[in-house]
Amino acid sequence: MERNRLTEIKNSVFIGLGIGVFVPGVLLSVVWYLMHRFAFLAKADLLLIGCIAVNAVFMHYFFKLNKDNIGRGIISATFLWAFAFFFYKIKQ
Repeated sequence: MERNRLTEIKNSVFIGLGIGVFVPGVLLSVVWYLMHRFAFLAKADLLLIGCIAVNAVFMHYFFKLNKDNIGRGIISATFLWAFAFFFYKIKQ
């Protein structure tokens, strides 16, 4: 029987924080590049929100695996990204 590698991850808030910062960070950098490369995407802030919302999928998955601390770390990272988006919108 093959075990899922995600079930072997240590149940740590810091690991969840890392996942919650890294995955949207990669997605945001790709979207940021596309927004500055193509003019019709310049005002598409919903794409940025979508990149942050990916954390909800990961959070749901880890809560189903009973990895509550990882889920809490992902929630914390989501709030950090939300504050960053808030300040980005204020600065515009």
